[in-house]
Amino acid sequence: MAQIKDLLRQKRHKELWQMCCGFLDLSIDQFMNIQKRLLLEQIELLKVSELGRKVMRNAMPQTIEEFREQVPMTTYKDYCPELLEKRTDCLPSKAVHWAHTSGKSGEYPFKWVPISERAWEEMGPVLCAARIFASSKNRGEIKIKPHARILYATAPAPYTTGIMAARMKEEFGYQYFPSLDESEQITFMERLEKGFWQALEDGMDGFYGLPTALVAIGERFKSGARNIKLGPLLRKPKTMLRLIRGKIKSRLAGRDYMLPKDLWSIRGMACGGTDSFIFREKIYDMWGVRPLDVYAGTESIMVAMQTWDYKGMTFVPNFNFFEFIPEEEHMKWQADRLYKPKTVLLNEVEAGKVYEIVITNFHGGAMVRYRAGDMVRIITIRNEELGIDIPQMAFERRADDLIDLGLIRLTEKVIWQAIENTAIPYRDWTARKEIMEGNPALHLYIELKDDYIASEKGIATAVYTQIKKLDDGFIHYDLSSMEKLIGFKPVEVTILKPGSFDNYMAHRQAEGADLAHLKPPHINPTDSILNVLQASKPQVVTEEKEIRTRTRVS
Repeated sequence: MAQIKDLLRQKRHKELWQMCCGFLDLSIDQFMNIQKRLLLEQIELLKVSELGRKVMRNAMPQTIEEFREQVPMTTYKDYCPELLEKRTDCLPSKAVHWAHTSGKSGEYPFKWVPISERAWEEMGPVLCAARIFASSKNRGEIKIKPHARILYATAPAPYTTGIMAARMKEEFGYQYFPSLDESEQITFMERLEKGFWQALEDGMDGFYGLPTALVAIGERFKSGARNIKLGPLLRKPKTMLRLIRGKIKSRLAGRDYMLPKDLWSIRGMACGGTDSFIFREKIYDMWGVRPLDVYAGTESIMVAMQTWDYKGMTFVPNFNFFEFIPEEEHMKWQADRLYKPKTVLLNEVEAGKVYEIVITNFHGGAMVRYRAGDMVRIITIRNEELGIDIPQMAFERRADDLIDLGLIRLTEKVIWQAIENTAIPYRDWTARKEIMEGNPALHLYIELKDDYIASEKGIATAVYTQIKKLDDGFIHYDLSSMEKLIGFKPVEVTILKPGSFDNYMAHRQAEGADLAHLKPPHINPTDSILNVLQASKPQVVTEEKEIRTRTRVS
């Protein structure tokens, strides 16, 4: 098979589109046939591997139906200690790379996941598809080029983002600013700084990194680029010329400050991360292009991506077998952890409904009926405008007790421990992710006790300080750098009136709730729950379906 960079160089665009983007032309029946064929291949690999037999509880399914009936769903703890120890002898297929992501506080600092040789090969075309969609406006259009210069502003290997960067360099011949080898030796702040100046000198064709880094670079121009002294740049004529041209463009646009779009012409960019949609319009204003949403992960590699219409994400058929737990089934499991939720397949999902996604890796991967903890919403069953006969999805929220702020992921345990460590006397608390002044933040709602007097800002600072001290793998990046770059302050506090939690429990008891469900959840309360907690008079939660409670030790 020809390499992608060869097809690009030879301008064999029709072949390249079919290789990388041909999945868009599949009917839903063809999509499911690929899914089932690859799953049956994977089942045979699982049967003869130690880890496969362990997670399948020695089941020997012969059909897809038997697989779904006999094999239990799993979480990462089911793969411990084998994956934590990076054991290669027990895997369904030999690992050519090991990727990791942040773990779960108090259990494991990282989640290690193997990447098989075949999965590594399959990564090239699907990563190319994302680049094509980000730069095209029509079906069949190819506007990317080999040996592109890419600003590198994300976590290096062995994080999955670094692994994917290496795959793109191998497949496309990308030139990263700074280089991948150098990036592994320096901090995120140093990486961003060095890459920025290299891009000023040599130009830039694309960006690979966090949406927050894109915003940080844009904010840097707004606040300080106009004060750059040209004198020291006389020895770098290309940099100086780029800045002068950027200055002229900004003046013609009626601005007294430059933006990245004044300096570089980026045809397209694809961004991962749960908060890319938050910064989409801000990035467009600064860079002149919108980031294409890509739904990928360490355990799944690639799940779905947007196309050139920047609407719903289209599922990719050849990395994972997809099952979906309907939200009502998920809620039954939340109330009773012994309950076994039912699943539906991709050709059975319904538009407008929310599902917890369950994946089984193909190509000798390790994850089997794996609950990654994500809830997705099916927007439409097919994209009528583009003629894509595959359900379109959007990321909805985390399914577990994780609050993902992009740069930091927090569990109930970490938040609770941080509050305790402040020594601030409190009655109870609840928290969720909210957008505060355009940025994602942990919004903590807390009721104080013992007539304790404190400011909301003071409590927020104290809790954030303790969160940073508790880091054991859930912080992705150098927070001090991000605080300087974009003013990253991810904790906001609202102090509730005395008696708020007692009033809430009285309301729930009046509704007939059982003892285990009287208290509001610590993580991700709904609007209805917060309305009751913040009310001056008793209210009743009327939308029972919104209540996300769990039995826990108080």
